Amino acid sequence: MSSFFYKIFYYLLLFVVTYFLFVFPSEVIEYLILDSEIFNFKSLILTFFINLIILVYFKTFYTNKLLKLFVNEGIGIGFISFNITTLSLIFSFLMTSHYSQIGYISIFLIIFITIYSYLNGRKVKLKFIRLNSDLFKTKSKVIFISDLHLGTNSIQHLNKIFNLITKINYDFLLIGGDLIDSSEFKLSDLEIFKNFKKPIFFCTGNHDYYIKGSKEKLDQLSNYNINYLNNCSKLIKHFNIIGINDNQTIGEQKKIVKRYFNKDKFNIFLTHKPSLYKILDFPGLMLSGHTHNGQIFPFNFIVKIKFQHIYGLFKKTNTDLYVSSGSGCWGPRMRLGSNNEIVVLEFN
Repeated sequence: MSSFFYKIFYYLLLFVVTYFLFVFPSEVIEYLILDSEIFNFKSLILTFFINLIILVYFKTFYTNKLLKLFVNEGIGIGFISFNITTLSLIFSFLMTSHYSQIGYISIFLIIFITIYSYLNGRKVKLKFIRLNSDLFKTKSKVIFISDLHLGTNSIQHLNKIFNLITKINYDFLLIGGDLIDSSEFKLSDLEIFKNFKKPIFFCTGNHDYYIKGSKEKLDQLSNYNINYLNNCSKLIKHFNIIGINDNQTIGEQKKIVKRYFNKDKFNIFLTHKPSLYKILDFPGLMLSGHTHNGQIFPFNFIVKIKFQHIYGLFKKTNTDLYVSSGSGCWGPRMRLGSNNEIVVLEFN
């Protein structure tokens, strides 16, 4: 019975979100400029139709490019439009004689911020983090990337990341999940990873399980120079890398850490979501992604409700956590108030 009510709540929530992202912004602008009404029978029908399109996209492996473009980019543009038009509506109540001016300003801001967000979503920045430990006899440099979302992000985006990484003298590369997020993505496009001269280690993220034939694709990653750490560990130099799969509870994840923890090495806990950190009591460094640092401001405030640690370096006793904003975008290829990043970890 609880499952039934959960589904009803889910579909109602999706319907409401669809209205506010895809329909509401245009209605507010029409209200301000043309003095039309907000929410009517036409709004209901349009929301219902768009909601069906979104359900088809998220509930099936159907990968039509136009459908994908409409849903993904619509979410991003709609989120920006919702925030701007909501503020415009508030201002219109305070400045009752300037409705049309506020409407036109809203259109300008939506276009300007959308263009900026798309341009920023194409950039990738280097983020340098320095860490110290008595376990290091020599200096080491490790690259950490996560949330590439190949499928949403193009092979050109991956090439851009590769070109930046090849300029760095590093020991090995870590990938913190969400490597692929689309069933239409061809594994052959991972050929570029064969050009990486250093070892690559990977743990799964939630999106890696959403794709069609996920198990078969994960098993084939070794063909592309990617070592899939399937709830296991790997010793390299003075590091013990523990790869922790995403499709399990944090209690199960902690058991994996306990099983493979090595007190004589510097332990790196590679897991996609930062949730494990709140119960992790083993010394070392946990590396995560998933949150995208909200990706599009002010969505980071919403993400903060779910995840205590959404971006940056965190410390408690002798256990550190770094949560990356990701190397690619999820859904809309937009960044506002966040950046795609490659994390360079310098150990002394």
